[in-house]
Amino acid sequence: MFKSALITPLIKKPDLASTDPRSYRPISNLSVVSKLLERIVFRQLYTYLSAADLLPRLQSAYRTHHSTETALLKVLTDILYAVDDGDLSVLAFLDLSAAFDTIDHDILLTRLKVSIGIGGAALDWLQSYLTSRVVCVRRGSVRSTHKTVRFGVPQGSVLGPLLFILYTASLIDLIEGYGLNPHLYADDMQIQGSCRPGSANQLQSTMSACLDEVSDWMRSNRLQLKSAKTEILWCSTTRRQNHLPSAAVRVGENYVLPSTTVPDLGVLIDSSVAMRSHVSRTVSRCFAVLRQLRSIKRSVFDSVFHTLVVSLVMPRLD
Repeated sequence: MFKSALITPLIKKPDLASTDPRSYRPISNLSVVSKLLERIVFRQLYTYLSAADLLPRLQSAYRTHHSTETALLKVLTDILYAVDDGDLSVLAFLDLSAAFDTIDHDILLTRLKVSIGIGGAALDWLQSYLTSRVVCVRRGSVRSTHKTVRFGVPQGSVLGPLLFILYTASLIDLIEGYGLNPHLYADDMQIQGSCRPGSANQLQSTMSACLDEVSDWMRSNRLQLKSAKTEILWCSTTRRQNHLPSAAVRVGENYVLPSTTVPDLGVLIDSSVAMRSHVSRTVSRCFAVLRQLRSIKRSVFDSVFHTLVVSLVMPRLD
């Protein structure tokens, strides 16, 4: 019963096609008792990983005192240090396809045993947790037949995200081997590097070679990198914008043209790192809400209006 999940498909973005199955995120609804049991195991495992310093250093998801904010600060700090020194900085954004759903259980268990040092009853429990799971998809009042899950960890579970970041931990060492800086948040992956203005072509070649090896690592670990959705951003000071390469960067079998503005965990980063695009979008969204609130200002009490402003406008600024 603990291994049975009821999947309710949730559309990822409102503008995606509702008739396309790929537009939905398969969130697993698990029994309350099983999630309580997972929480107990999670706390024991997390305590062990923290004490042994086994958590990936540059993975900001699902960790105490780490968030999208710390991930963004790390990315922007690395870029700004390079730009302040007069260097050019390049940032590659990688997109994984159904990352949580394609994890190979045998590879994960081997990694937990060899790299993390988990064995005995603890490893047996995790093997039992991963295997023989069944799912049923619910859409309205209609349910599918039950199917056995052979790969992946449940989205919506307590342990699943932690197991995923342990599964992909070795990617950090792989990327650093090329002299580049990895930044991970769950399955969002970014690779940053910098160079003197005259060495842009060499850095571009290094980035392509690194992306090739990352793609090979993904394939050998049953993960899928969507090369066509990879984005590249070159950054410099406003005075050095003319030094930024405009040539396409090879990513696997595809060639990706550099963008001038790229969304990163909800923040727009532009090539001059001036944050103008992000500020403009934030201001625009705040004013859109304020214009709507203005139409009801005389119809509600001041206290109600204040509450609406605090709840609908302030979070966008925060």
